[in-house]
Amino acid sequence: MQEERTYELKVSGLTRQLPIVAVNEELAIASFVILGDCELVCAAAQQLATRLPSVDYLITAEAKGIPLVQEMSRILGMPSYIIARKSQKPYMRNPLVSTVMSITTQRPQTLYLDGTDMQKLRGKRVAIVDDVISTGESLRAMEELLNRCDAQIAAKAAILAENKAADRSDIIFLERLPLFCAKTGEILS
Repeated sequence: MQEERTYELKVSGLTRQLPIVAVNEELAIASFVILGDCELVCAAAQQLATRLPSVDYLITAEAKGIPLVQEMSRILGMPSYIIARKSQKPYMRNPLVSTVMSITTQRPQTLYLDGTDMQKLRGKRVAIVDDVISTGESLRAMEELLNRCDAQIAAKAAILAENKAADRSDIIFLERLPLFCAKTGEILS
């Protein structure tokens, strides 16, 4: 049995061992899952919340960003936040739709923004929040939704910026996360 390769991540004063998993024959990622990690979510939310400009709403894509925006909203004293859903729900009224190709899903996904949420966001200052920004495709899809409902994108934030996303000047993030060679587990430059 081959020993599992890991990457040691230090973020918000915490250390986590992330398994390195192949997403295709050439590329592997350090699997960063915040779901269930209350300690990390709370520490990262505190740091990210202090770096945001003044905003009226936080928005994230379903599902891994939900605990992060929940905690950030609590810290910022916001009574609610917005979720771009990955499937259309029966209660949605006139949802806006955007398609995204994420590095972790390897197939097109659709994001839906409920028409009721669209009305809340019109003309408001909004921060897009995610756990990891990698290729920027999820971010692009949420930007498209926000632009279509005439929201003002005040910030784009994540706990981690993966690979070249860390070179972007338009995002707020706490730490860099490298990509890896699927065959060797070595960090790609």
